[in-house]
Amino acid sequence: MDEITAALAPDKAKRQNTRSAHRKPKAINSHQDRDEQGMMQTINAAQKTARAVMKFIPTLRAAAQSLRPATLGLRPATLGLRPATLGLRPAKLGLRAATLGLVLGLSAAFAPLPAAAQNLFTPVAFVNDRAITGFELSQRMSFMQALSSPGDLEKVALDALTNERIQAQTAKRMGLSLSPEELTAGMEEFAARGGLSMEDFNGFLEQNDVAVETFRDFVSVGLLWRKVVQAKFGANTVVSDKDLRFAVAPSAQRAGVRLLFSEIFLPVRNAGEQARATTLANKIAATTSLTQFASYARQYSAAPTGRAGGRVNWVDAADLPPQLAGALTVLQVGQVAGPLNAGNALALFQLRAIEETGAAAPKDVSIEYAAYYIAGGRSEAALKRAAQLRTKAKTCNDLYGIAKGEPESTLERGTKSVADIPNDIAIELAKLDENEASTALTRANGQTLVFLMLCKRTHLSEEEQPDLAAVSEGIFNQRLSAQADLYLAELRANANIRLP
Repeated sequence: MDEITAALAPDKAKRQNTRSAHRKPKAINSHQDRDEQGMMQTINAAQKTARAVMKFIPTLRAAAQSLRPATLGLRPATLGLRPATLGLRPAKLGLRAATLGLVLGLSAAFAPLPAAAQNLFTPVAFVNDRAITGFELSQRMSFMQALSSPGDLEKVALDALTNERIQAQTAKRMGLSLSPEELTAGMEEFAARGGLSMEDFNGFLEQNDVAVETFRDFVSVGLLWRKVVQAKFGANTVVSDKDLRFAVAPSAQRAGVRLLFSEIFLPVRNAGEQARATTLANKIAATTSLTQFASYARQYSAAPTGRAGGRVNWVDAADLPPQLAGALTVLQVGQVAGPLNAGNALALFQLRAIEETGAAAPKDVSIEYAAYYIAGGRSEAALKRAAQLRTKAKTCNDLYGIAKGEPESTLERGTKSVADIPNDIAIELAKLDENEASTALTRANGQTLVFLMLCKRTHLSEEEQPDLAAVSEGIFNQRLSAQADLYLAELRANANIRLP
């Protein structure tokens, strides 16, 4: 405000001196007087506006951090302001161009936004009274599309942003923060997963109309949540020597062992289901009756085996995730293992029988499998599509021809150790023979059906030495992840989440 007054003062003084020294008849100077009077009124109005705006500078500055200039949709023509429009003649009035530019700049900066720009910042949801805007949702959808994420992008993006609001708020309550170096390292690490430098990844984002701030915020919340989980659960999450010995020496712990068990998968696609599933899982875990467990499976299980009381045929212990195999092999018949985190579900397993085969189990098992993603979840159309795949795909290689012309994210194929495969996928693969398929699993909160096919199962030899540190870290992260999922579900259940 003082700067505006100071900039205008010399011109005002100059005009006053000029008028005193060269005063002419009033009739001759009437046009100039009117111009000067109009200009001073304009300046006074601008000063009042500036004083009012100064009160809101902190709020505007905070909002500006999340906005890109292009987002505002402002161009000089949009404002409709030209010097001629104001009826002012700067040269005649003796005003400096910089002064006039400052006044015009203030007018432009606070002109009303176009309707389309305003709609971008309309809230689409509130999480504990913090808004998620249409712009944020649109940006996250563009980001997910650029990364070829499957499923209903709007639904998945809004759910992810809701989780991230809760995660960021939790980190703030715990007094956790990131240094600029940590954030930069996290962004570079994410870009490196795709074999890109940070500069190349920024170019990739720009090509897909994704603001770098969107990527920065995504990484920032992820790193903060990692700190939350470490601070809350890290000290109490321990990988014992027994856990490690079992994981790296299956021949000693489960040599020649195969298991007969029943399973129950309780869906946890949202906070409400998570709360119900947790309560029900604790109840089921307490039973030792085979009949009662089968009844629970028929009533509550989301898995296809639910109709048969959750019963699964004999499975080699070596083919199961180490965490599940280790839990089942120490149970008595009738006892229940779990609940275990299995993607969109909590899983429980009841041991029905255990026997030794007489053959030594392999040191480890490597699984090659393919996952073909079908939009629509368990809808009639999606299941019909899966049935067509069963007819056409006799081997995993056949899926390449079927997926030709579809987005790259439609088909995934890879080879992993059993310990590195997500629990729900590993459990389902353990039931399959080579080139057999399953449609028991879904992704994207039930919106995407997974056509899962076992390509090849390879038993690694005794001579191969595992990386103990890597195995320990894998078990630790798996357990930490399960606790983090349960904690986030609890936070969501207690959060105030509402739509406008």
